[in-house]
Amino acid sequence: MKRIVRMRKIFLVTLALAGALSLMAQSKKPFPPHWGAPPEIQTHDYVELPDGYGHGSSTLRNWINAKLAADRANAGATSSATTLYSNNFDNAEIGKVPNDMMVLGGDFAIQRDGTNQFLALPGAPLDSFSVQFGPSVRTNVQASARIFGKSRGRRAPTFGVGIGGVSGWKAQVSPAKNALELIHDLEVKASVPYDWKSGTWTHVQIELRQTKADAWQISAKAWAEGDPVPARPLIEFTETEPPIAGRASIIGSPFAGTPIWYDDLAVHALPEK
Repeated sequence: MKRIVRMRKIFLVTLALAGALSLMAQSKKPFPPHWGAPPEIQTHDYVELPDGYGHGSSTLRNWINAKLAADRANAGATSSATTLYSNNFDNAEIGKVPNDMMVLGGDFAIQRDGTNQFLALPGAPLDSFSVQFGPSVRTNVQASARIFGKSRGRRAPTFGVGIGGVSGWKAQVSPAKNALELIHDLEVKASVPYDWKSGTWTHVQIELRQTKADAWQISAKAWAEGDPVPARPLIEFTETEPPIAGRASIIGSPFAGTPIWYDDLAVHALPEK
């Protein structure tokens, strides 16, 4: 009987300690109100939490990661857009590529840095590579990703996000040109100055909308992690040739010999104007 009482006391102390640790993690940095309440039932382990939230259970860590990913995916999305696809790679297997993605070249693989998982393209060979994701969409579509790269000396990677398949439209950050470009089937259609920050996560977003019966507008934004989301597109182009249906893509050329990381991939359907 005494043993049962002692075990019950140990269990209650452990439970109280887990709850206290969870509360300590929450008290260090308040969660955004739109996240709602954290999970009531949590595991009794104790791990590092992402984004400066201290320490707590792995249940709380997974919940925070999911909320952060949703915020990043929707950071530049039109308020009335419908999410067709999103992937933050939190549950992906290290060293693999998710089954719902199609690699068109490059040794892409899931890697981890601290508590964050992402899809990585190695720094060699020095060529151009891509991965397709999401459903095949023809128009009124937005694709986005968060991308990390580093320069080495005077060399820098190029990277971006595409829509419409292999020969579709791409928004590409080209640090060697200090430019953000709109590319269609390998041809640069428009270019604007863009000051890329090496060693930071960069959000890249591209949209394709039908504006008239015979006209489509392609636009793009790019901004560094932590900077305000641009209120308007940084670059635009009007096309009169109908687009073809295709999947979204991430693209990269590791010209600096350094890896490129991709995270928080998303595809949204846009409302017709």
